[in-house]
Amino acid sequence: MSAAGSDGRFAPSPTGTLHLGNLRTALLAWLFARSAGARFRVRMEDLDSGRVRAGMAAEQLRDLAVVGLDWDGEVVHQSTRHAAYEAAIAGLRAEGRVYECFCSRAEIRAAASAPHGPLPEGAYPGTCLRLTDAQRERKRAGGRPPALRVRAGAAHVTFADRLHGEVEGVVDDFVIRRNDGATAYNLAVVVDDAWQGIGEVVRGDDLLDSTPRQLFLARLLGLPEPAFAHVPLVLGPDGARLAKRHGSVTLREVDAGEAVAWMARTMDRPDARTARELLEGFDPAALPREPTRFRGLA
Repeated sequence: MSAAGSDGRFAPSPTGTLHLGNLRTALLAWLFARSAGARFRVRMEDLDSGRVRAGMAAEQLRDLAVVGLDWDGEVVHQSTRHAAYEAAIAGLRAEGRVYECFCSRAEIRAAASAPHGPLPEGAYPGTCLRLTDAQRERKRAGGRPPALRVRAGAAHVTFADRLHGEVEGVVDDFVIRRNDGATAYNLAVVVDDAWQGIGEVVRGDDLLDSTPRQLFLARLLGLPEPAFAHVPLVLGPDGARLAKRHGSVTLREVDAGEAVAWMARTMDRPDARTARELLEGFDPAALPREPTRFRGLA
């Protein structure tokens, strides 16, 4: 475990029912933490109030329990953590590390598609960083509320991932507060992981590319950095990330015991039938590195 703390975590967004891919990632995060003798936290990433569905957090917690997971302490809801996020933003403002961005989505897409030196394709090239004070004032007068971006200066960030090895990324100027006033994911997750003492973040490898941004921000804020393990995703028969369109992929449609047994087989543990049995002798180094194709529980 890293110096950031001893805990692991699972942090779903309560916007829909957890499917088997989500539950498999949760199970893996639990196995990583429990096999290391660590605590396991659950945090609801419910900052996007427009997408959060009533009752979904409770349903997700029930599904985690049904597949055999337990957790330590109270479930944290990011919607209650606004003051902590604003304090972090205030600190970055005081150090001159943020600037207002007035770009529309269309303007961002156009800017991101243009070549801009050392930044990766699709990155934000700092358009609003170059605005004069007069230009900023005119945009404010025009009524378009700005987002806040952190100044990264195309920083190179390297980290060691438990499953992917050494990973390097170039960090663009990314949003830390949206133009509707909501805290952006990349800031909230960094503040909360440090506050909860998360020592290792286990999550899907679709989030691997966001990790350099989060480590960059943790360093700016002087926060401890967790270790990372990005696990392979579960894909549908068509090769796309598993989703409801692929059919019976939630605990509403399949037996929980059969679902856990299927997850065990994807970890090369066909002997295990429960989360507790999987925990016995669990070895992260032995996990398959390729995505899993879901073609049913049989």
